[in-house]
Amino acid sequence: MNRLLILISFSVFVCFLAIGCTSDESNAPRIVEKPEEMDDVVGRQISRLLEQSLNKSGRISDTIIIRLDTLIDIYYKNNGYKAVWTHESAFTPLADSLIDFIGRSKYFGLFPNDYHYSTLSAIKNRLVTDTLAHKDAVLWAQSDLMLTDAVMLIGRHLKQGRLQKDSITLTKDTLLPPLFYSELMTEVLSSKNIEKSFQSLEPKVIGYDSLKNGLKHFLDSIQQFKKYTYIIYPNKDSVQLMAQLKARLEEGGLIDSSFNDQDTLAWKTVLTSYQKRFNLKPTGKINVATAARLNYTPWEQFKTIALNLDKYKQLPDTMPSRYIWVNIPSYYMQVWDADTLAFTSRVVVGKPETRTPLLTSKITDIITYPQWNIPTSIIAKEVIPEARKSTAYFAKHGYMIVNNKGEEIDPASINWFKYTKGIPYKVIQGSGDANALGILKFNFNNKYSVYMHDTNQRYLFANASRSLSHGCVRVQEWQKLAHFIVQGDTVRKSNDLLVNKSQDSLKVWLKRKEKHTLWVRNRMPVFIRYFTAEGKLGKVKFYEDIYGEDKKLRERYFADKSIQ
Repeated sequence: MNRLLILISFSVFVCFLAIGCTSDESNAPRIVEKPEEMDDVVGRQISRLLEQSLNKSGRISDTIIIRLDTLIDIYYKNNGYKAVWTHESAFTPLADSLIDFIGRSKYFGLFPNDYHYSTLSAIKNRLVTDTLAHKDAVLWAQSDLMLTDAVMLIGRHLKQGRLQKDSITLTKDTLLPPLFYSELMTEVLSSKNIEKSFQSLEPKVIGYDSLKNGLKHFLDSIQQFKKYTYIIYPNKDSVQLMAQLKARLEEGGLIDSSFNDQDTLAWKTVLTSYQKRFNLKPTGKINVATAARLNYTPWEQFKTIALNLDKYKQLPDTMPSRYIWVNIPSYYMQVWDADTLAFTSRVVVGKPETRTPLLTSKITDIITYPQWNIPTSIIAKEVIPEARKSTAYFAKHGYMIVNNKGEEIDPASINWFKYTKGIPYKVIQGSGDANALGILKFNFNNKYSVYMHDTNQRYLFANASRSLSHGCVRVQEWQKLAHFIVQGDTVRKSNDLLVNKSQDSLKVWLKRKEKHTLWVRNRMPVFIRYFTAEGKLGKVKFYEDIYGEDKKLRERYFADKSIQ
């Protein structure tokens, strides 16, 4: 008798676990004794659960929410509400493969619990170990719906990513059509290899493949993520701050439980040691940089990799055969030719306060020995304050003031204290070796008035951190870039003769130090992007988030993700 009571109590307890017992308002029974009768009952439960989900924002139990309930309802309605992942009280072999894939989806930069992994694993274990649960049509119906939801969500995330479309994204469609999801289900259900079906949705870009390969090495080296205390900084609550700091240092093995948090010298010693280890300024005090580095745990690094994989999904489905790729955080430019890296170059990019914008454009023309028309923003921030000190500033930098008639104005004749945000004149630096743009400028259409160019401060390319410009991209290998671009302008004069007047003209103008504009017929695509993680030699190389962009995106899209 006691055994029977225990069994009944346990069954009731199981029913009200995380999956939850939904009230059955249809005529479909919940417990089915005969496996051959299960499919019909599961179908009716699927219909009921979908009707419930559409009225309750996707919720089919107390803890289960179907994210794509509208699309899933359409899919099951079209197939007569038949289960697709279960048959006669058992998961199909394909369902087992799918659950296994979801568990390994971290290797695709995905978060398994976005696709019901913990819930599916718990249900699967219960169905195997609990004879009463094995007969529960609602559990089988819930499982079927979660697996279909998982397929559709994985498909969306691998094809399109999780980031919102922005102004530089070339993909026109912001939403995948319903046909995409139905075709994906057909492909997955008919495939013998689920992983290959999903791989077909991923970007066909070398950088994506390299980063994904690096992700495998990263995950294999981590094996299991550990949860660390997050340090809120700045924090007005100093007691809370120091408690978080102590907990985080102890979790990282940098101090032990005997550490005296009242000892100022001990704090300074520990923090100085940590700062030196990660090439931070050794202040011995907690600051923005130190807190950021302590918070940048392997779990945060994984989210950074996932974020950057998604950025590749915002690129065109097919990249141009020849293009220029500038990655701001890496301080490097790559030039690609038919899937081959033609060459790389160090670049200098914008300072955090004068950021280089993300954009997609095409090189339209090249200017030899250019003049520099100084932007209004620089005039307000630099020229006016310096002119107030001494108008000798203009002669020193080779600047001249020009009015709207093209006449040169004496800087000393202008009351510089009269202006703050701008002046009714142009400030121009004449062409020459001392010009800030160097001796070559690459123009491309954009709304930010930025371009790529040589520089008269070539020594800056030796710096490890090169976010130093006003927003334009300074290119160390400007000669190689110019040669590569004009090579693409070669034209056929006759059947056996190729000529390139552009290349000859460029050489002559540079030799004579003359200002000329060379128009590019075959305009060269330019992609300026922001990737803080790249695949290098089978590993992941992380770059400093110099503009803080990825931190914001991680917090916006991935802050609520669970470690397991």
